[in-house]
Amino acid sequence: MIHYQLRCACTHEFDGWFANSASFERQVKRRLLNCPRCGGTDVARALMAPRIGKGNPEEPRQQPPARKPRTAAVAGRMPDELRALLAGLRREVETHCDYVGQEFAAEARRIHNGDAPSRGIYGEATEAESEALAEEGIEFAQIPWVPPADG
Repeated sequence: MIHYQLRCACTHEFDGWFANSASFERQVKRRLLNCPRCGGTDVARALMAPRIGKGNPEEPRQQPPARKPRTAAVAGRMPDELRALLAGLRREVETHCDYVGQEFAAEARRIHNGDAPSRGIYGEATEAESEALAEEGIEFAQIPWVPPADG
C-alpha cells in the first residue's frame, strides 16, 4: 500500500491509499478520485514530507495487511464533523434520488443515452463497471456511505 497526500483543483487536501503508484495514476486518468469536500475530480498528489521509519534498520520492514481493492483507510476515528457531513449527504441522496441497487451502471447508461428519464439515482457498481462508465464519459460520483445518523 502507498499513501499519498492529495489536492483537488480547489486546493482541498486529503489522504489517499493505493495499491501502488500505477493504481493511483490509472484512477486519476479515469477521474475516479473525488475530493471529499467539493466532489471535484481534478485531483493530483500534493507535496508531502518524506516518511522516515523508526526502529532498527537491520529489522525487516513489516508489510501492511492485505486489503480488499478500493478500500479506503482512515487513520484513527473518523472526525464527528466529517461523519455528520456524510450522514447528511446520505439523507439527501436517499430523499431525492431513486435507489437502483445492483443495476446502477445499467441505469446510469440508460439515463445517459436518453433511454430512461433523467433523474438522480444511487446504488452499487463494481470497480469494472465504474471504470467502464468513466471511459464512456458518464458522470457519477462515489461517496463514502456511513450508517444513518439515527442508526
